[in-house]
Amino acid sequence: MPAVSAGMNDPVRLPLTPSQQSLVEKFRDRQLLALSRCISLVENHRPGFESVLEELHDGVGSARRVGITGPPGAGKSTLTAALAGAYRARGLTVGIIAVDPSSPFTGGALLGDRVRMDDLATSEGVFIRSMASRGSHGGLAAATREAADLLDAFGFDRILLETVGVGQSELEVASSADSTLVVLVPESGDGIQAMKAGLMEVADLFAVNKADRPGADRLKREIEVVLTLRTGAASSHVPAHHGVDLSSIAAQRTRDATPDLETVSAADLSDSAGQWAVPVLKCVASTGEGVLEIAAGLDRHFAWLESSGRLESHRREQAMEHARLVLERSVGRRAMNAWSTWLDAAGRDQPSGRRTPYAISREVYSTLWPVSAGTPD
Repeated sequence: MPAVSAGMNDPVRLPLTPSQQSLVEKFRDRQLLALSRCISLVENHRPGFESVLEELHDGVGSARRVGITGPPGAGKSTLTAALAGAYRARGLTVGIIAVDPSSPFTGGALLGDRVRMDDLATSEGVFIRSMASRGSHGGLAAATREAADLLDAFGFDRILLETVGVGQSELEVASSADSTLVVLVPESGDGIQAMKAGLMEVADLFAVNKADRPGADRLKREIEVVLTLRTGAASSHVPAHHGVDLSSIAAQRTRDATPDLETVSAADLSDSAGQWAVPVLKCVASTGEGVLEIAAGLDRHFAWLESSGRLESHRREQAMEHARLVLERSVGRRAMNAWSTWLDAAGRDQPSGRRTPYAISREVYSTLWPVSAGTPD
């Protein structure tokens, strides 16, 4: 493809305006209002938002990110709040991004997750931001990843990303988090149905919430069987899952204790095939029962990522996926501008039905990049 000549459409980094520079300085001073304003800047794609993100990117990379997903009604918000409370009891700061479904007509959202976590919202060391999905079909709002970057750069120790809860399309969270927690309830159906929904492929830990209801033990066993079948291992002698029973490990810990994982090797946390042994844990998030075990399981998964060398490669893949999405967004924005310009100049004068959509597409495409032959893919 011929090189694009220099001009106003080149993807150059715009300098920060004085107001944006002031906002960045307040952000670096850890002013919560500046954090909120930066997230709004990103969420609404206001002019210069990518420059602000790039300016603050040097602070990204310290926080652990946990994606929390599962079907509607599984109690994701309650478990998110309970996990945040467990982290705060350990002296860790927590940033939460909760995505709610938005109206296809107005684009607005009820933001009910924020309502359900209202008590937590006033806690020191906790920051909660609700975001409307705005048509995103991956379970996360389009700006969720970049909002998480801002929370990371701000200095939060843990970032919890709660998805919208739309079932089969929530797999995007796996490319935005270090660990993915899939929350199910006895009413979610059996383990085979969970596998059909694609959740088996993204889960690093399963939580069977509302475990005080009938069917919880059965769901736990079914998920473990499906996990075992996926790895090709025999299940007749598996007491929990691949021999790893996190519930018994975490039950020995006191409420304020944290797992000592400094000397744990990847082999200690792997299954017989050398992969992470996905645990299935029961909890009752509304009472806090089992929440410490889940927090311990997430810590163990992160320890496995570090000791196995997967953390670096996982985050590198995430960075490449983020770059691809930024490129896609930039090209899409440029294409829509070209379409609007073409439509205003000539499009409305086109005879109805005389030209094919492909011919029109080639004409508009040629205003973006010179086309020597063929059609744009």
